[in-house]
Amino acid sequence: MVMVVIVPFLNEEEHLLGLLESISGQSRLPDRLVLVDDGSTDASPAIARDFADRHPYARALQRPPRPPARDRLATASEWGAWQWALEQTDMAGDLLVKLDADLRLPPRMFEVMESQFRVDPELGVAGAHLSTVDEDGVPRREHNADDHVRGATKFYRAECYRDISPVPQILGWDTIDELTARMRGWRTGNVAVPGGDPVQMRMTGTYDGRLRGFRRRGVAAYGYGAHPLHVLLGALRRATDRPYVVAGASYVLGWVHGCIRRSPRAAPEVRAFARREQIGRLRRRIAVFSGR
Repeated sequence: MVMVVIVPFLNEEEHLLGLLESISGQSRLPDRLVLVDDGSTDASPAIARDFADRHPYARALQRPPRPPARDRLATASEWGAWQWALEQTDMAGDLLVKLDADLRLPPRMFEVMESQFRVDPELGVAGAHLSTVDEDGVPRREHNADDHVRGATKFYRAECYRDISPVPQILGWDTIDELTARMRGWRTGNVAVPGGDPVQMRMTGTYDGRLRGFRRRGVAAYGYGAHPLHVLLGALRRATDRPYVVAGASYVLGWVHGCIRRSPRAAPEVRAFARREQIGRLRRRIAVFSGR
């Protein structure tokens, strides 16, 4: 299988080199690695160019600088940069991969992910279980639904990606893609990689403030059509995250903000599918707890 890996980045000089070193140490190298500068003003573009100069499978691309914005993540710009880079890529891939720039990968990650797609022809979207570094500097595996693949490590079978395209460039894109895939008969899921999880050096959504990150997740839930009961249960779970209680409240406020402002949303059939899945899971849990 031909593997094309695309890494969008913006001002990632602190983390990019660590990711690139973990890529060059893979037991299975990518056939093409595309490093996409999305308007950086730090040294990260130079790091990318230097790596591409020394590794024949790598290319460094640069998008025009973006206008200033209060919230650089509110328009899902990293997804737009990934899609743009895919259009520029000079190699057709069987596996299309999106990685965040602040990751550290275990050495067998690409090898193991490719093998999963080889043995399971119905696997459309996959990723690795992900750990993040907490305030104490200790990597801890994130809580995640088995079929939800975090945006930090997205592996798409090319046929599936074509089947679900276009995936809108809005908050919640990394749930809309897998909802659409399952709606069309593909399987999605996470893979345990021998040697440990990929580690994200920043906690999810904390680049410019943790509470803003929780609000974004609430807007994303509105975008992909989360059932209000699911939003409430999600807020209760997030209330146990730091900052306690306020994290859950910020998540709900984000969802309310999306409702009031009528933020961009997934297609109606995708939102309806999301609600059917969520209610079905809730009913199964209730049946288990009630002993039925």
